[in-house]
Amino acid sequence: MKKFLLIDDHVVVRSGIKMLLADIYKDAEVDEAKDGDSALEKVQKKNYDLVMLDIQMPNTDTFALMENFKINFPDLKVLMFSMSPENIYALRFMKAGARGFISKDAPLEEIIKAIDKVLNNKKYISEELLSILAEGTSGGAEVNPFTTLSGREFEIVSMLLSGKTISGIAAILTLGISTIGTHKSRIFTKLKVTNLLELKELANSYNFGK
Repeated sequence: MKKFLLIDDHVVVRSGIKMLLADIYKDAEVDEAKDGDSALEKVQKKNYDLVMLDIQMPNTDTFALMENFKINFPDLKVLMFSMSPENIYALRFMKAGARGFISKDAPLEEIIKAIDKVLNNKKYISEELLSILAEGTSGGAEVNPFTTLSGREFEIVSMLLSGKTISGIAAILTLGISTIGTHKSRIFTKLKVTNLLELKELANSYNFGK
């Protein structure tokens, strides 16, 4: 019997994937978690064959959660399942220990293929990610400055670009406004921009968030 854990803050998404898994893997045991804290509680109590992890969830630092899994549960197979752009997030999470990244918009057969590959100790790499990897090894590609950001900075810059305010980001990440302000200052320094407009222009030039 296969054991799955779905980590997603949307009940409808969890319900849909739960039905899919139950239909494909007979007698499958599917648990659910709505955020990082509830997910950690689950993995501490049970050995899962596969974890499907969303990226953008309230009160959850997904990068930190993935690092926690990698350090404390090194055998845990994690498949990223998200609407967040693959060209931005896939490589970062796979470097952090995820076995694959599949978009919620992907065809059903592709989602099933991704789940099956990861369950069988293989990595799932989509055609889009293969293209990204190929561009990265082409030799003449310009270095993307966004790759220099830390996991936390990466998360914050994504929120800034989506229109969230400093106070809004602080509330989501349960951090102080001054802490987020410090991160923002470091981000601007690393990316060599002085304001949000320049940040958006830089992001557009590298298709960040597209």
